[in-house]
Amino acid sequence: MKKITKICCIGAGYVGGPTMSVIASQCPEIQVTVVDINEDRIAQWNTEDLDKLPIYEPGLKEIVGKSRGKNLFFSTAVDKAIDEAQMIFISVNTPTKTYGKGKGQAADLKFIELCARNIAKVAKDDKIVVEKSTLPVRTAQAIQNILDNTGNSVKFEILSNPEFLAEGTAIEDLLHADRVLIGGNDTPSGQEAKDALSEVYEHWLPKERILQTNVWSSELSKLVANAFLAQRVSSINTISALCEKTDANIQEISRAIGFDSRIGSKFLNASVGFGGSCFQKDILNLVYIARSYGLQEVADYWEQVIIANDYQKSRFAENIISTLYNTISGKKIVLYGWAFKKDTNDTRESPAISVADALLEERAEIIVYDPKVSAERIYADLDYLGTRPPEENRKLLTVTNDPIKATEAAHAIAILTEWDEFKTYDWEAIYRQMLKPAFVFDGRRLLDTATMEQIGFNYYKIGQS
Repeated sequence: MKKITKICCIGAGYVGGPTMSVIASQCPEIQVTVVDINEDRIAQWNTEDLDKLPIYEPGLKEIVGKSRGKNLFFSTAVDKAIDEAQMIFISVNTPTKTYGKGKGQAADLKFIELCARNIAKVAKDDKIVVEKSTLPVRTAQAIQNILDNTGNSVKFEILSNPEFLAEGTAIEDLLHADRVLIGGNDTPSGQEAKDALSEVYEHWLPKERILQTNVWSSELSKLVANAFLAQRVSSINTISALCEKTDANIQEISRAIGFDSRIGSKFLNASVGFGGSCFQKDILNLVYIARSYGLQEVADYWEQVIIANDYQKSRFAENIISTLYNTISGKKIVLYGWAFKKDTNDTRESPAISVADALLEERAEIIVYDPKVSAERIYADLDYLGTRPPEENRKLLTVTNDPIKATEAAHAIAILTEWDEFKTYDWEAIYRQMLKPAFVFDGRRLLDTATMEQIGFNYYKIGQS
């Protein structure tokens, strides 16, 4: 088995950037090049000021600073990097299709296919191609078919190496992974390719955490892991609705069931709903695969996880509207948080987007504060929904970088991301400058009920009556 000395990764996003930075930092003898056709993004990865990297992850800038220019490179020279590498990671975006067959459920593999065709065109010697994006089952087969039918008589081994990163803790997750999954063909050359990738990870992870499987199992394990996690969130959120109607407290229930060793305590925090680029997309993919094999009941079962999540978001928005006397037109409502969770600037599928959209439909005046998300990203998220013209979004919603001043003469505050800084605010000062009665809707169960009520707020916390 030949030693891997040159790796190339196509796609400089939330997966490619952090993963390759960690590989470079842990494998000083391997040259790692991350390529992307987006020149702005590559320029950001190469910026002198490490606070301006395109992705915010705790610990990322330190790792990039240590390896960049030594054995970690960011470039737009895609073909050159493909040509030189022995191992190529594909880490491009695979959004849910917005058109045609499978619209709204199937993954759009257009970018993956373009990648494969480009690799086929450029490669002059044998390559190991690793699918790293979150992909539906059988993508490896599609990549293999494209690569095998091109004329350069080059041998390609395709591996599936799904990522299990949680945004906000991606660097920790990479350095101390629970497991690494490597799926490949059960042939001698397939085994050799799996071992070559395994050896890269063995630089810093114990061998017993590196699991080798066939391609189907690897691809499906990724979807199933996310589906199970999302299912826990939806499960506890449906119970939070019941708690609000009774005198039960969701926190006490989470704690009680979490002590059961068969259930465990993780992913049992009730909230305004899950977001992120993977949960919804992966479940929809699972639903689509099940339907395409005629497994209707399986598809319906998993689809319910998404339906429950959508219900939680709309329920939260409706509660704000009905509590503010069923009229919020012209009322000033401050949203704390836009990212789908704390410690990331990723907003994909963030509950804040649909909550804001519902409030804007009622013509509320919205002010948004998020410590890491830019104004242009916030407007792009709303524009993408297409609910109203872009100029109307800009008229009704403003983005601020002063969270305290934003609450002057506001009717209500809604907490939509669990940023730690929200707990440290001077809530008494905020109360004094808001219109009375002053409302706080806590979609992340961040603050203490007794304290908030003592200050004078009408305080609503998900999962409590």
